[in-house]
Amino acid sequence: MRRLLAQAFRGSGWARSGAVLAAAGVLGGLLAGCGTATRWAGDPAPAHIDITLIGFNDLHGNMEPPRMAHAVLSPTGPVAVPAGGMAYFASAIAALKARGPHHAVVSAGDMVGASPLVSSLFLDEPTIEAVNEMQIDFNAVGNHEFDRGWRELLRLQQGGCEKFTARQPCQISQPFKGARFGFLAANTVRVEDGRTLLPATGLKRFTQGGTTVTLGVIGLTLQATPTMVSPSGVAGLRFEDEAATANALIPQLKAQGADVIAVVIHEGGNTTAGVQETSCAGLSGDIVPILERLDPAVDVVVSGHTHQAYVCDYARVNPARPFLLTSAGQYGTLLTDIQLRVDTRTRRVVRKTARNVIVQGEAFTGSQGHVPMTSAVPSFPADPAVQKIVDTYRAAAIPLAQRPVGQAVSALRRVLTPSLESALGNLVADAQLHATRAPEQGGAQLSFMNPGGLRADLVPDAQGLVRYGQLFAVQPFGNQLVVKTFTGAQIRAVLEQQFASGSNTVQRPRVLSVSSGFAYQFDLSRPAGERVSQMVLQGAALRDDMPVRVVMSSYLDSGGDNFTVLTEGRDRLVGGLDLDALEAYFRTQSPVAVPATNRITSVARAVR
Repeated sequence: MRRLLAQAFRGSGWARSGAVLAAAGVLGGLLAGCGTATRWAGDPAPAHIDITLIGFNDLHGNMEPPRMAHAVLSPTGPVAVPAGGMAYFASAIAALKARGPHHAVVSAGDMVGASPLVSSLFLDEPTIEAVNEMQIDFNAVGNHEFDRGWRELLRLQQGGCEKFTARQPCQISQPFKGARFGFLAANTVRVEDGRTLLPATGLKRFTQGGTTVTLGVIGLTLQATPTMVSPSGVAGLRFEDEAATANALIPQLKAQGADVIAVVIHEGGNTTAGVQETSCAGLSGDIVPILERLDPAVDVVVSGHTHQAYVCDYARVNPARPFLLTSAGQYGTLLTDIQLRVDTRTRRVVRKTARNVIVQGEAFTGSQGHVPMTSAVPSFPADPAVQKIVDTYRAAAIPLAQRPVGQAVSALRRVLTPSLESALGNLVADAQLHATRAPEQGGAQLSFMNPGGLRADLVPDAQGLVRYGQLFAVQPFGNQLVVKTFTGAQIRAVLEQQFASGSNTVQRPRVLSVSSGFAYQFDLSRPAGERVSQMVLQGAALRDDMPVRVVMSSYLDSGGDNFTVLTEGRDRLVGGLDLDALEAYFRTQSPVAVPATNRITSVARAVR
């Protein structure tokens, strides 16, 4: 199937574009997931209760349609389906709920964080308010829920206007009332007392004909969260092993009457199978070792984090672990429709199927051309209550988003060169250096920018104009700039950490973009600690004892992405916001040229 789609779209501009070329299930049984039916009319006794479990993940505050498409096979061939948008997403959830009286809705994390301007500008309060209207049950927090720190995460759950960030809360809703669904974080523990930051589990009961069946939900985030967010945002917390945490909670849930166990986890994988297949072909990723240690009493694992869409009958991989594994991709473009039949005598799940459903809402025109609505899959109307929330916050954001900030000669993109640097990363590094190089601003001589902090490409319009909303999409986190003094030896150690332990491995190094005037070489064939050489700053070799003023984001300053050496340094000076520096660069340097990507040299083939 995937090969057919790839052949159909090869050369059409869809491959390698922002579109998602993934086949997906369709309401009414077309392209079903793990089975050909979701109702089992006429089945003989024993008596049973059917539960619809609806899953999604990695919404990332996409209030408006994200201009993404999924591809499906129709009778006439592959068809692109425009997908996403919270108003349509809400209607799709309602449609799935309407198919039966017993249902629950769960999210596998990253509901907020790294969001577009319409949500992020207002501290993701719009997303919480929109999801409240959808009447979901639980969200297992992901790493991005910690982007603004755990205290701000608690505010999103509990409500209120206490300020924990540089941005002002409650700009529209006064007061902000918080989430009307439960945030779960079973393996996120306060160091001081061993208690979980948020509840570990949740229960939902379904009654039919005097018989009650109970769904137990365990919510987990990935244990590696501290390597992906600012350490200050998770200070005082520890993140425990996912499988061990879940396994310890299952007896507790059973004691509370849980008949069905769902693990909702912000960790995931990849498969080579089509979305409607259940073979688990090519299943890989960090979710696999967790699944292999998970108690077989688990019925369903709703996953996320990798932004991949899949439906997988894991019993085909390991018959001793007979649970469903699902993921609904990203940005609210898909929902997973999971059907569970529970035998009311044995209190066990006797049948389970799943399929991914495309959230088709409205056509769009993007870099890959016009993507019209299609009758190949159902479409959903905009939910009026959610649309009102979207419209309210969009109207508040538009004046700022549309404000011109300057011009660019051509597109600035995140695509990596063989040396693992990008034009956009180099631009941001240059902007940070420009904002802090004056003595009174810190006297910076060198800038570092982490690639994970770049969330969108920067493409000017036909006249070369760049607007504030585009800059915000590139850098939505609101980090402050920090300048510190490091020795040449410390800078070398930082660069070696790109290829060292933790999340920055030789297999998937996170190479920092560097500012103009600095250059170096790396050789991945050499031993760890000896890969970086030929460091040059402003035309002169950088000696180990030479002091250098370095500017970086507050995220890197606190050791984000495992760059622990960057927590060192002396004469620390905190400056303005990274986004303000980028805007100032465009105002003073327009038209901005595309920076050269020759600052870093790989002298051996980099493993990508």
